[in-house]
Amino acid sequence: MRWVRVIIGLVYQCVVKPILFLFDAEKVHTNVARLGSSIGKFGLVRCAFRYDNPILEQTIDGAHFKNPIGLAAGFDYDGYLAHSMGNVGFGFSTIGTVTALPYEGNVKPRLARLPRSQSLLVNKGFKSQGAKAIAQRLDQTRFGSALVGISVGSSNVPQIDTVQKAIDDYAATFVVFSTKPYVSYFELNISCPNVAIGESFLNLAHFEALLMRIQLLGIAQPIYVKMPNEIEFNNAQALMARGLKYGMKGFIFSNLVKDRTNPAFDQKEIKAFAKYKGNFSGRPVKNNANTLIRFARAFVGDRATIIGCGGVFSATDAYEKITCGADLVQLITGMIYQGPQLIGQINEGMVKLLCRDGYASLQDARAAAFERME
Repeated sequence: MRWVRVIIGLVYQCVVKPILFLFDAEKVHTNVARLGSSIGKFGLVRCAFRYDNPILEQTIDGAHFKNPIGLAAGFDYDGYLAHSMGNVGFGFSTIGTVTALPYEGNVKPRLARLPRSQSLLVNKGFKSQGAKAIAQRLDQTRFGSALVGISVGSSNVPQIDTVQKAIDDYAATFVVFSTKPYVSYFELNISCPNVAIGESFLNLAHFEALLMRIQLLGIAQPIYVKMPNEIEFNNAQALMARGLKYGMKGFIFSNLVKDRTNPAFDQKEIKAFAKYKGNFSGRPVKNNANTLIRFARAFVGDRATIIGCGGVFSATDAYEKITCGADLVQLITGMIYQGPQLIGQINEGMVKLLCRDGYASLQDARAAAFERME
């Protein structure tokens, strides 16, 4: 119901967000997650938020997506919301990043807002209850038709202090979840800049060792590699080539921004965060991510799935990622700044954009973009 989404958006912008933004970002996130877990399962929420249209549906790597907009890893990191995200309007949602061992998170503050830059400072460091605890709870959850994935990372704890230990740690989480019927896909997070050993697997030899170990597990679900935002084309190509060699089904562009001189930042605002550790989501991620999506699509052709992530605040932003070559699109920050009705608004807006440009499906729009690259 379009008018309901419009009203919800106005109330969020004028009343709810100004109040929420008075309080600590992490405390707000925790309380909103608890509330969402309770009310998100009701059918009335689905009627108010969700927008469906057959033109948005796709079957990718054996899974049927009702729409291309997904909740990125980092919001529902312990899996309390996954059963209800479809009612809010998402076509899929990622739990995590999940690690084998529990971790309380990096030193606070580890989440903060940069409203003028439309960004969030993120430094949770793979805060996680641990794979086994999360799986035990999810085993008791009714997911219905929700399409759910698990983002897998290396435990950010002192005892995981070598590449080999990190490989074993990744494998342990895959083993916990690979037989779960509610897991439709995995994300392999090798690019989180907020953990001690997080970017070690951008080294090609280390990445290959990790891929070889994962391949031995015989995982049936598709695995998508979460790629960094600030990476040279030749390094991205080498990682993608190695990933394809060992059975990875796709790549996500991209993870957080590290460069605080990124022109998308409001310079006065970013300087106020000089003493804070962490990296950044939202609008500053967009341009590099879109450039990498175009490059990745030109390199992989139709051999892999590309998921676009970063800087999605509108239907135009999401559609741009599709026309850059993405199959699917993920977001978090846009929802925090625009409101939970954004997902339905994006899906409705993308249908209008597809019709405007004469495309009968998302696949047609993506194929036309790929033809322009050749």
